[in-house]
Amino acid sequence: MKLKVNQQADALYLSLSEAPSNRSEEVSPGIIVDYDDQGCVVGIEMLYLSKRAPQTDIRRLLFESVPEVA
Repeated sequence: MKLKVNQQADALYLSLSEAPSNRSEEVSPGIIVDYDDQGCVVGIEMLYLSKRAPQTDIRRLLFESVPEVA
């Protein structure tokens, strides 16, 4: 899994797989989901990042793992 932030494009891309994207769908304004040829999600793009999270310092992203519930 990879997270890329493109400041010039004002976008964030979460890559969930190494598989190539076959098609894309805008599921909400500025939220684009990429699918492989079998219909599995391989990536999610968020456009207009600075407008969605104006107070966020993108150089300091925090990742948390949620513990599994048995």
